[in-house]
Amino acid sequence: QVHLVESGGGSVQAGGSLRLSCVVSGYTDRTYSMGWFRQAPGKEREGIAVFTSDRATTYAEFVKGRFAITNDNARNTLYLQMNDLKVEDTAMYYCAAGRYVADHLSKLEYAYWGQGTQVTVTL
Repeated sequence: QVHLVESGGGSVQAGGSLRLSCVVSGYTDRTYSMGWFRQAPGKEREGIAVFTSDRATTYAEFVKGRFAITNDNARNTLYLQMNDLKVEDTAMYYCAAGRYVADHLSKLEYAYWGQGTQVTVTL
């Protein structure tokens, strides 16, 4: 069982930055991919950034150059640094973990989810 707890969301003006954190507990090994997803009201949950099982990174096109996924193994924590935030980035952001993931930005591949942290970007 894998337990994920996100934090760091909040309200920020357009152009600002936030860093989300996800503390990971439970057993994970190198078969796991771990990443960040988001869901805006009335929209599907979409993948943003993922560490694949071989520790490469995959990003959605709409965040490339603005968001960065990093991790601190000593703290068992996954981060999402978000810069140059836009109003359309407003959503609930989720941390996720899954084993033997093939389609890294597909929510269907991930079995474990955090409770989410809200990000609101205002003009």
